[in-house]
Amino acid sequence: MISCGKKILVVDDEKKIVEVVKSYLEHIGYEVCEAYNGNQALNLFERIDPSLIVLDLMLPDMSGEEICKIIRKQSRVPIIMLTAKVEEEDILKGLDIGADDYITKPFSPKQLVARVGRY
Repeated sequence: MISCGKKILVVDDEKKIVEVVKSYLEHIGYEVCEAYNGNQALNLFERIDPSLIVLDLMLPDMSGEEICKIIRKQSRVPIIMLTAKVEEEDILKGLDIGADDYITKPFSPKQLVARVGRY
């Protein structure tokens, strides 16, 4: 699978998770931009016009749900939520507010790559 240089915005406050996701996605040709909080995520979203967003829900300054709602008001960019929130209620809420996919932590990087490739 080759990505043709698509830009992916990865948003997570856990540096190790960002590093793992970035490594797997860059290995197959994606360009990955990193954000570690909500404000960084929204600023990068405006600047880079990503092809897809991988979004954690529990961030230090605002929730991933808030970020998703803000982005959905202006874009249909695919959003994959990657989070430790594993309850069915959380998953349904994430999908209802506009996520295209929902992956719970711990996760398989290979499965994440496969899901990213769908978009």
